[in-house]
Amino acid sequence: MRKYHSVLSEMEKRIKEGQYSPGQKLPSVRSAAEFYGCSVSTVLRAYGELERTHAIYSIPQSGYYMVEQSEEPGPAGGSGIVDFASASPDLNVFPYLDFQHCLNKAIDRYKYHLFTYGDALGLDTLRHTLVSHLAEYQVFAKVERIIITSGIQQALEILARMPFPNGRTEILVEQPGYDIYLRYLEAEGLPVSGIARSAAGIDLRELEVRFASGRFKFFYTMPRYHNPLGTSYSTEERKAIARLAGKYDVYIVEDDYMADLGAEQRFDPIFAYDPTSHTVYLKSFSKIIFPGLRLGAAVVPEPLLEAFRAYKGYTDTSLLSQAALEVYIKNGMYGHHRHKIKAMYAERIQAVYEALARHNTEGLIEVSVASSGVYLQFKLPVTVNLERLVKRLAERKISVVSGNGFYLSGYRKREKFMRISISRARLDQIDEGVRAIVRETARGSGW
Repeated sequence: MRKYHSVLSEMEKRIKEGQYSPGQKLPSVRSAAEFYGCSVSTVLRAYGELERTHAIYSIPQSGYYMVEQSEEPGPAGGSGIVDFASASPDLNVFPYLDFQHCLNKAIDRYKYHLFTYGDALGLDTLRHTLVSHLAEYQVFAKVERIIITSGIQQALEILARMPFPNGRTEILVEQPGYDIYLRYLEAEGLPVSGIARSAAGIDLRELEVRFASGRFKFFYTMPRYHNPLGTSYSTEERKAIARLAGKYDVYIVEDDYMADLGAEQRFDPIFAYDPTSHTVYLKSFSKIIFPGLRLGAAVVPEPLLEAFRAYKGYTDTSLLSQAALEVYIKNGMYGHHRHKIKAMYAERIQAVYEALARHNTEGLIEVSVASSGVYLQFKLPVTVNLERLVKRLAERKISVVSGNGFYLSGYRKREKFMRISISRARLDQIDEGVRAIVRETARGSGW
């Protein structure tokens, strides 16, 4: 993590100092990795954060470019940026004092044990705590199968590289899907193929054909509040995916990073419907609740444990952070904060729908249906020039993300959309931002 922050800080410094001019193409991912002496995935994460803050933008199969500055005034009602792009949690509701208390308690409880190297599998007491914690999400697992990772990204990279008992090497991913992981797989030259997923779901017959081909070691999926669509699989779809995994010996990598924002009365993950132990369940503790902790948990099937441990290799997550998280979960603070932030994000999602009802009267924008989470898909008319629309909105200080970056480079069956994130969009800005998006979309239809 230290290297990532160092690289990001240096990039931001170079941009601030004017070393890159507006519209200029930035160094390629590989060139930047060589220059900063870091991994490709570190550069991808840094570029991804710069793109989310709208310092740069990407063009598929071309590269990353500096955003061109505009002298035009912002939209009526305020001069600040309406942030529909950032995927980071809202820092205004981060429980600083509560977590500081947990850090102090952790130091008192574990003292010098926190300053040893620890176990590569994670703090033993935290892993035992997670047995009951994960059971709340209908994930019932023995402590031996729970491994603490440096965020979910580390687990995904390990799974991509390590061998699987089915002897296959290719990875199947949803299209659109998690952009940073897609860029990582492509940059590393790993065999990967895409299968279409829309706001309506996935074609289970096509999925079965793919599984039956015998090519895929695992299928990577976000069943709940998908990034970037914002939608969730139905119970029937989750059950079917679990059944197909066992039938064709294809593992499922279930990224349930939005589990804490679930608004449904009951949402059992694919893991809960899998009697053949073909599902790797991934749970994040940093994406929504603790943005700086970089902690995740992987529940790994027995046949994969040895290889996963070998590829993880060493202790790389802070024992102090792990101990503080254990205290935070045990004393009930985690559950309290989860309910608070879930209600706040649900209110913002509802505000987006209400703004669309007021301003999208011509039905130019199709929106995905999500009751919570942080993402929505704004599907656009085919006549709109998407990149130009994103640029025009940036000039009006409306920050959004183009959907193009959420596809594999060679994937052709793309939907034209923007991903809208409400995690840092202020409630009082949402109507203003949606109105501007609708107006620029209407204008773009004539381009």
